[in-house]
Amino acid sequence: MLPLPPLIGHRGAAGLAPENTLESFALAADLGCPMVEFDVRLSADRVPVVFHDDTLDRCTDGSGPVAALTLAQLKRLDAGGGQSIPTLTEVLALCRDRRLAVNIEIKPDVGAEAETARLALEIAGAVWPTDRPLPLVSSFSHRALASARQVAPHWPRGLLAERLPKNWRRLVDIYECKALNLDHSWLTATRVTEIKAAGLAVLAYTVNRRSRAEMLWFRGVLAVFSDRPDLLVRGEHSIVMNFSRLR
Repeated sequence: MLPLPPLIGHRGAAGLAPENTLESFALAADLGCPMVEFDVRLSADRVPVVFHDDTLDRCTDGSGPVAALTLAQLKRLDAGGGQSIPTLTEVLALCRDRRLAVNIEIKPDVGAEAETARLALEIAGAVWPTDRPLPLVSSFSHRALASARQVAPHWPRGLLAERLPKNWRRLVDIYECKALNLDHSWLTATRVTEIKAAGLAVLAYTVNRRSRAEMLWFRGVLAVFSDRPDLLVRGEHSIVMNFSRLR
């Protein structure tokens, strides 16, 4: 079983701070969240940055494709509350210093799937401490997962999907995945049992109600992603404490 806690801050604490910013990750740590998830894509000068959308419009005061601007240009934008778009290196350093475990989601532009995974994991491999639990690497992109397997073969991988693909057994075998990260609304008890019987961890996104999280944990979901870790971390069950001993 993957050494994951039951609660993962989605883009940090995205319901309380600007998503995928250093402020959001620091707040997740302050709230007692043991792990965070974030998205990585490339700037025009091929620097891995932490940002979800392929365009700047929703989350910054800029507009147009992220991939059209250099890192220096991206850094001049406001990503919310005066926060800048962080580089992958900056986010990993914060997570390292705050002892947060991480799920790196590769969020590539079309045609840059393998390159995004390669550049991101080369940086992560150089920055991440060897005595800490390995990052979970996930993606919707099969090409990105294939590249991740080549660059960091010993790092656990998760196949991201909204619903369970019909050929999921073949896909997790090809990309040697340890987890399936799926939309929580689709995860019935039967489906969770089926996935776990195949030896895979089940992770559910995005869960912002404690009652729903508890139901999913009861069904056997290993971890839930949440924009509001403050609502779920209190009274968390013992897996969080067990996980803390690994860090």
